[in-house]
Amino acid sequence: MQVKDVIALLEEIAPLSYSEDFDNTGLLVGDSQMKVSGVLVTLDTLESVVDEAISNNCNLIVSFHPIIFSGLKKITGATYVERVVQKAIKNDIAIFAIHTALDNAWKGVNNMICEKLGLQQRQILIPQAGTINKLVTFVPAEAAEKVRNGLFKAGAGSIGNYNNCSFNNAGMGSFQGNEASQPTKGTKGSLHFEAEVQIGITFQKHLESGILKALHEHHPYEEVAYEVTTLNNTNQHIGMGMIGEFTNDINEKEFLQRVKDTFKTGCIRHSPLLNKSIKRVAVLGGSGSFAISAAKAAGADVFMTADLKYHDFFSAEGKMLLADIGHYESEQYTKELLVAELNKKITNFAVVLSEVNTNPITYF
Repeated sequence: MQVKDVIALLEEIAPLSYSEDFDNTGLLVGDSQMKVSGVLVTLDTLESVVDEAISNNCNLIVSFHPIIFSGLKKITGATYVERVVQKAIKNDIAIFAIHTALDNAWKGVNNMICEKLGLQQRQILIPQAGTINKLVTFVPAEAAEKVRNGLFKAGAGSIGNYNNCSFNNAGMGSFQGNEASQPTKGTKGSLHFEAEVQIGITFQKHLESGILKALHEHHPYEEVAYEVTTLNNTNQHIGMGMIGEFTNDINEKEFLQRVKDTFKTGCIRHSPLLNKSIKRVAVLGGSGSFAISAAKAAGADVFMTADLKYHDFFSAEGKMLLADIGHYESEQYTKELLVAELNKKITNFAVVLSEVNTNPITYF
């Protein structure tokens, strides 16, 4: 397999098109055509992680956080970022970052947190806007089923728990080809009317190129008439954060102890206890202060995240418990998630879970 093949597998889990605009996901260092000898999966790419990749004969590092976040104007080895890039290039090691693409994925970072906590009935906390597109096309009546099935096979027509969804409207189309045309129906130079079906079908935006390829492959016309629009519909499976419920209520101290044990954190910073039971839990791995209002609006009893500032704790307003468990602690199981998914798809070389603890924070 080449680096680009592994990236394609990762995009099945978390398409890069769902990364946040501020982020720097994708292949950051290396050649996408390079043959892969092994993959090392890490949360952060540090020099020690590159050394680990070398010792394990891994020439592709899949990192959750991007080592290059803002532009590099020089690579002299003056900073840890520059030294990592230098060492990776010298040793022909590619670095790929998945970050907010996996944050926004349905089976991504926050779903993993929910798994660890045992939360059920999960929902996206902040759905990402503009992720659902709609295709409208016009097909001769006898070819409508073939085109529809081709679009379904390419992934169109999936809405929540339903597949193969479309709307079909019969009508009459007209066209007139010029002398260079090769019409499937009618005669060039003559106005032709054809019984057609208007097919309307929605799809996830990252599937657009494949959907349009399927449309042109299955449509009989020389010129295919279609339009693609972006919808404002809420996407149930793409977005930041997640909210779920415990099967049975637990008290606040029991919840905090469970979190402390599960995520192995040396400290949980939290807002004042409210002496209420915990059932509905909102989570967001990494820096999540921007989602406090969404968690409150969703009726969460507690919002668990990281990197909260002093004044953020006031915004709980006595309506829910805020728990800051640490940035690394909230995202640490991301490595396990990626290794498990890649191992399902790759059998011809090793996918290695990094053993380097890249947490820059220690507790006294």
